Amino acid sequence: MPAIRSRNLKIAAAGIGLLLLIGSFVLLRDNARTISGRQLDVLMQKQLIRHVVRRDPYLYVRTERMLYRIPVEGVDLKRLARRYPVTVETSSMPWLFAGALLLLLAAGGAFVLRRRRFAPTEREDSGSLQTSRTPIESAEAVRPIRSDVRFRDVAGIEEVKEDLSEIIDFLRRPGRYRSLDIRLPKGVLLVGPPGVGKTYVAKAVAGEARVPFFYQSGANIVEIYVGMGARRVHELFQAAKRTAPSIIFIDEIDAVGRHRGAAGNEEREATLNQLLTEMDGFESSSGVIVMAATNRIEMLDEALLRPGRFDRRIHISLPDRREREEILSLYLRQKPHEADLGALARATVGFSAAALATLVNEAALHAFRAGRKALTDEDFEAVRERVISGKRKILSYSDEERKIQAVYQSGKALAATWLGVPYEKIGLVTTRLKEVDREISSRSQMLNRLKVLLAGQAATRLVYAERYSNAAEDLSRARAEARALIEELGMSESIVPRADEAEALLRELDEEMTLMMKKLEGARRAIEAQLLARENIREEEARAILRDLF
Repeated sequence: MPAIRSRNLKIAAAGIGLLLLIGSFVLLRDNARTISGRQLDVLMQKQLIRHVVRRDPYLYVRTERMLYRIPVEGVDLKRLARRYPVTVETSSMPWLFAGALLLLLAAGGAFVLRRRRFAPTEREDSGSLQTSRTPIESAEAVRPIRSDVRFRDVAGIEEVKEDLSEIIDFLRRPGRYRSLDIRLPKGVLLVGPPGVGKTYVAKAVAGEARVPFFYQSGANIVEIYVGMGARRVHELFQAAKRTAPSIIFIDEIDAVGRHRGAAGNEEREATLNQLLTEMDGFESSSGVIVMAATNRIEMLDEALLRPGRFDRRIHISLPDRREREEILSLYLRQKPHEADLGALARATVGFSAAALATLVNEAALHAFRAGRKALTDEDFEAVRERVISGKRKILSYSDEERKIQAVYQSGKALAATWLGVPYEKIGLVTTRLKEVDREISSRSQMLNRLKVLLAGQAATRLVYAERYSNAAEDLSRARAEARALIEELGMSESIVPRADEAEALLRELDEEMTLMMKKLEGARRAIEAQLLARENIREEEARAILRDLF
């Protein structure tokens, strides 16, 4: 009898727990249908909304027939509140607490019954039992942020702002583009050296467009647990679609988007495959724009760069003198100062926006320690060397080095313009030759690019009768490209190339560039003067100089 009574009690307790669990579920379940930001706009335009309640993390919208919900981060609350009163519920209703309590009691009862039933087994095997949460269960929810950064907060990137203006307009008014069946790029890749402000630019785009901003780093997406990175990518895109129009930004995408097979990392390749699949799986008219940043575009898998994915590339270079002056003016806007910004901009060749921010902050600290109420040129001069030689490796030139570099880069700009090698701009610290999208290149086209790489050293050798270390990178590229041209592309003078043929070719091209620099010395000096004055020159500007002289 005791055994039968004990068994009946257990059955009754289990039944009661089951009823409590079902009742709690009925009380606690949320019947609201999840909608996107675009669908909310449709409800507002049709004037179907009757009541709005904010119960974090959702905003609940009631119409005559349905109850909808949308994540709070995906809503412009100020715009919504101008048309509909929003009721804020800071705490759940009492019956929700009761339901939660019943749910806990039911779960506790079920656990006690299970413990009693299996207690002997667990005691016997306690040494081998372990409990853990899977990495997927512990993953953080993907949530967007609302960026308060605007283009007025970013200086020195006027060309970049122009390139991104249509993206912003599409995110603000997607209906105008859909009506004309206009499709914008799904992906925008920001390319530039560290510290130029790629992430800040992406935040400014989100702020200008007033849309949710999903930030993820490439390293954060790739996890050490199998399947975690692919799941993160899927959740990221699903969350962005729910709050469209929105922006997904992947910082340091080379951590996840490297050439497949290069490192043999199966998890990273699975994550990259998931990213490619997700980008193929949504329409360009969906209102989701994918932005990414990298300073090593050569490491990215070709599949990421093909049309239909990251097919728009925007280069952000180190700022030139005028841009550095604009950046310094922005950073000093809230700080009293008596500094000569023009002279300071000329003295900070090679500084990125991040380096200039560090310089301004260090100068402010120096002025504070000295008891001054305004920053002076003395403060900047006192900390400039510290910033250059600190943890941030900054390329900065003395006045003499600046002249040598101007001679070197003027030779490259002259050769590229004269030989018809297309480029965006050539400056004291940057050389941006255009990547021509062609399947077949001629031998003369490839030789012209080699000549540009050799032209800088030819110019400095003529002017100073000396060789300098600033030619090291160009010479290394020239050697590699010459070997590839001779040994891999079959452009040797003979069917079987000689061992020293690449070296002989480079010597011949170097002699040609030396002769060109002698004959076109006047044009080179004019280009050099512009580089010293403005720190960069564009192809059309160099062509204008050649037309005036010849």
